[in-house]
Amino acid sequence: MAKFMAVFTGTPGAARPDLDEATIARGMEAWGAWMAKHADRISDGGGPLGKTKKVSKAGIADIHNNLTGFVVFEADDHDAAARLFEGHPHFTIFPGEGVEVMPVLPIPGR
Repeated sequence: MAKFMAVFTGTPGAARPDLDEATIARGMEAWGAWMAKHADRISDGGGPLGKTKKVSKAGIADIHNNLTGFVVFEADDHDAAARLFEGHPHFTIFPGEGVEVMPVLPIPGR
């Protein structure tokens, strides 16, 4: 199996509906069920992401991006990895935008 990372995305500053407690509970239950269903494939359960700082030659700056969380997991191939997120509660219950799935490549020379 190959290693993949999925990042959950949302639109910064977009109007978000207020989620009531019942919706949050339903979403968290569905998210937990998704994690349990794929527990044998998950190597790092990840979590929500907070504010971002960018470090570059220019120094350190506060920035905004659309990353809201991540998870690291294994799948047979890239298509199979992406299919794991079809109907995910991040965007079916919560107001998330999508899930971006990418392979974790080996470090060259190792």
